Amino acid sequence: MRVCVYAASSARIAPEFHDAAHALGRTLAAAGHSIVYGGGSQGLMGAVADGALSCGGEVIGILPKFMADLEWGHTGLTHLDLVEDMRERKHKLLTGSDAVVALPGGCGTLEELFEAITLKRLGIYFNPILLLNTRGYYSPLQVFMQQVIAERFMNPEHAAMWSLVDRVEDVLPTIAATPAWREDARDYAVVR
Repeated sequence: MRVCVYAASSARIAPEFHDAAHALGRTLAAAGHSIVYGGGSQGLMGAVADGALSCGGEVIGILPKFMADLEWGHTGLTHLDLVEDMRERKHKLLTGSDAVVALPGGCGTLEELFEAITLKRLGIYFNPILLLNTRGYYSPLQVFMQQVIAERFMNPEHAAMWSLVDRVEDVLPTIAATPAWREDARDYAVVR
C-alpha cells in the first residue's frame, strides 16, 4: 500500500506531535507500506520520514524546486521527486495513493487535506482519509465539519469521507476497516 502523509514542517511544536509522526513512519514501514509525503526534513515531515527510514521503509518525497533551492528537502529519502510548484506537488502526492493520513499541521496541511476531501466528494478520489488526532488537534475541525453538514453545505453522507483516529496504532486498522467510497458519489455531491 502507498500511503500519502500530509504533515507540517514546523519544528517548534509539542514533542507529542513529533513522537506520533515518527511512530507513524515506523508503523507504516514495519507493515511494508510505502510513504509519499512533501519531501521536507523538518518538523513532522522529517519525523515521519525518519521513522520510516529507521525501519528500512520506502519514503518518496515530492518537493517543489524552490524548496530544494532553499535546502528544505530531506537528503536521505528513497526517492525525491522535484516538481515545478505546489499544485503539481499536491497532485503527485495524491495520485496513486491508497490512503491519506493527515498529521496535525498549518495552512498547507489543511489545504492538502481539504483538497483530498473535496476530490472524494466529487468522486475523483475514493480511498480512506484519516486525520491523526494527536492531542485532540483535529477535534475542533470535526465539530466545525458537523456544523457544515448541519447548515446544509454538505450532505449527511459526506461525514463518512474521513475518519479521526487518536492513536497511531489505530491508523492501519482504520484504513483496513474503511469501506470504499461509493462509485455514485457524484449523485450526492450537490447538497439536496
